Amino acid sequence: MGTDLFDAAAMYEDDYLHFFATPDASPTHGPVVGSAYRGGDAADLVWRLLALSPGMTVLDLACGHGVLANELAARGCRVTGLDSSTVFLDRARADAAAMGVEVEYVAGDMRALPSWTGRFDRVVNWTTAFGYFDDATNRAVLSEIARVLRPGGRLAMDLDNAAKFLMSFTPSRITASRANGDMLVDRNHFDPVTARFEVERTVVRDGRARRLTFVKRLFAFPELRDWLTAAGFTDVAASGEDGHPLTAGHHRMIVTATARVTG
Repeated sequence: MGTDLFDAAAMYEDDYLHFFATPDASPTHGPVVGSAYRGGDAADLVWRLLALSPGMTVLDLACGHGVLANELAARGCRVTGLDSSTVFLDRARADAAAMGVEVEYVAGDMRALPSWTGRFDRVVNWTTAFGYFDDATNRAVLSEIARVLRPGGRLAMDLDNAAKFLMSFTPSRITASRANGDMLVDRNHFDPVTARFEVERTVVRDGRARRLTFVKRLFAFPELRDWLTAAGFTDVAASGEDGHPLTAGHHRMIVTATARVTG
């Protein structure tokens, strides 16, 4: 595995859920994770773009707190959710139980997936859950996705649309806030050499503050298309959060691809 670029455990924990997984959370940073979708919109879009049907096996890779995985399970898919955060997985399991749906939630690392070769009809990687490692490792993740898909299986990835993201770039801003005054304040830096967006985040909660850092990779579609092709995918296409062909005005870039059929 490649060297971690930041402490993911410090990023994806209870404070994250406090700001992004509660009804009164107020994201303010344009293309913040999930903000382009309302209600079941993400599940509707995935269902259509991947031609899903009840009974299909679906891997939600980096499933977070299980919003999409639980919704797809409610629609009849046989869903497995994998994430590295035990805090997120505990929330996902609790929400699944409350909804009365069954999802196999697995603690794991997308860089080294279990022995699931050819197990899944579909893989979903949603809400900017790709691009957190060095480039060689990011590309290896795509190869792992190709491995666990059956031949002809399909992938959907939801990422920041780099063109829109950079147009809305500011050096600092309040990224999310809550009615009681809790907030996330981010100082942002974009490195054009690595195409990494580097963030120093201050978490203000219950009158206390803590700092953390994280990075993520921004992708233009041609680059990611070439990476997916090299990893064993065909029919790579891009759309926005409305399902229409990608434009510079979309907040999200939805990339779909098909695992190559050999022989």
